Amino acid sequence: MTDSTARTAEAGVSVMVVDDHPMWRDAVARDLAAAGFDVVATAGDGPQAVRRAEAAAPDVLVLDLNLPGLPGVEVCRRVVGEGTGPRVLVLSASGEHADVLEAVKSGATGYLVKSAGPEELIEAVRRTAVGDPVFTPGLAGLVLGEYRRLAGEAAAGTSRDADRSDTPRLTERETEVLRLVAKGLSYKQIAERLVISHRTVQNHVQNTLGKLQLHNRVELVRYAIEAGLDEG
Repeated sequence: MTDSTARTAEAGVSVMVVDDHPMWRDAVARDLAAAGFDVVATAGDGPQAVRRAEAAAPDVLVLDLNLPGLPGVEVCRRVVGEGTGPRVLVLSASGEHADVLEAVKSGATGYLVKSAGPEELIEAVRRTAVGDPVFTPGLAGLVLGEYRRLAGEAAAGTSRDADRSDTPRLTERETEVLRLVAKGLSYKQIAERLVISHRTVQNHVQNTLGKLQLHNRVELVRYAIEAGLDEG
């Protein structure tokens, strides 16, 4: 993607930045605005973040976890709602596994530590906007591993060979894309693997979300793992 193409795509993406440190919050907002994103709001505490997110309705919420008034994970839980709110990219100083898993369980699409550079942040926001989970290197495997554990617990006593006649039927290509999603590949990697366009991958994912009545790609990953598609 050229710089001009990326800037055109980013110009249509609205972003809100939440952090209790004014200098850091302003710097992040400034970097994102300079990259072409539409920064529609900022907030410095939890309750303020919820109110302003509801009013500004950003596409992406860049969210710190350590907030006064209301923890970041609770902010995430409240603004994401039933899939109608913004996609959330956590930007935190913590790389602790417990914090990452709690953020994802509360609805975050991605998780980046604050040691990431400006270009990493810009790319992460760009990917989050289209529902592509992005994690600081080393954390993606952790999240997938947790989903596998949860899936194993859910499947205890339930055979995968049980009647699935009520399960929506996916096309062969949708199933193929879903299998790669379960393995943790990005849209770009899936497009390259299947020799199709990035937009085609997005369309297959959106169609699959609709058929399965899921809200985002994080839920889709969990569904795919529960179905055993990550093992093929």
